[in-house]
Amino acid sequence: MRNLLTDVPGVLVGNAQDARAATGVTVAIFEQSVSASVATLGGAPGSRAVSLLEPDMTRAVIDAVVLSGGSLYGLDAAGGVSAVLCAQKKGATFGGITLPVAVQAILFDLMNGGEKDWLVHPVEKRPPYWDLGRDAALAAAADFALGTAGAGYGATTVSAKGGLGSTSARTSQGFTVGALVAVNAVGSALIGDGPHFWAAPYEQGGEFGGLGWPARLPADALSIRFKGQPAPATATTIGLVVTDATLTKAECKRLAIMANDGLGKALRPVHAPNDGDTIFAASTGGAGPGGEPPVLTELGTVAADCVARAVARGVYEATSLPYKTAVPDWKTRFGGAGA
Repeated sequence: MRNLLTDVPGVLVGNAQDARAATGVTVAIFEQSVSASVATLGGAPGSRAVSLLEPDMTRAVIDAVVLSGGSLYGLDAAGGVSAVLCAQKKGATFGGITLPVAVQAILFDLMNGGEKDWLVHPVEKRPPYWDLGRDAALAAAADFALGTAGAGYGATTVSAKGGLGSTSARTSQGFTVGALVAVNAVGSALIGDGPHFWAAPYEQGGEFGGLGWPARLPADALSIRFKGQPAPATATTIGLVVTDATLTKAECKRLAIMANDGLGKALRPVHAPNDGDTIFAASTGGAGPGGEPPVLTELGTVAADCVARAVARGVYEATSLPYKTAVPDWKTRFGGAGA
């Protein structure tokens, strides 16, 4: 087990980033089309083709999930991913035409200090996201970078640099569950102003420092810290969970809802008006049916734990951007405590 989403058989992940623009794209590509659904609990989401993931919609399967910076400009990334999928003959065929489905969610990283030329010269300059989507898809592999990488490249939280995190686990039934999260939260992953993570009770093997919770909660532990005071907020945490249990689209919907609660275990506040918190859920199948209520309950609980761990791991692994106003990373703030 790599402690990555790709521990689930049949899924690969690729990253691409533009250091000058301080933004990036992450894509999860499925070797075979998979059942999937989504749960969006934030108040300001941005997405592509997610309505077809509702259980009452006709299309039953997808081929990739795209996570991107760039806010609405980042939605171009799915086009680049789709081009690669088409070249790989993934997706359904209609009248000889290959039609892959790459669903997408975006986060807002447009005010992180990077050079976004397309905002200044919107006709002359083209956003980089189509190319980043293509490059991320071409880079898809079992191993991939965390922290300041892909969709997490330009991500931040209110108190520390955000980033890309991933984790995995196995259920008592032997199913594998993996999570992949780009952490750009409006709130904080940390307890008060210290190094401890809200997700500490779920940590496995010191994956984000091994500090646990503080012996005594600090007086400011429940003080509410969030972006947008007084500067405009740039937020949204997006991700996906995947399992090798065989699930229908409706069962994936329940899995996505339960997994999204993992954000509530790792971030405070969460699902706010300027968040777009979106979690996809997919089933690669092959390890047996997982839709019976007791089995699906455990899958959802483990998925939520994996999401919480991935949030903390994304922050723990991140490194700051090279700008004077950049949010410091966790290891710089706390001297690598627990590293």
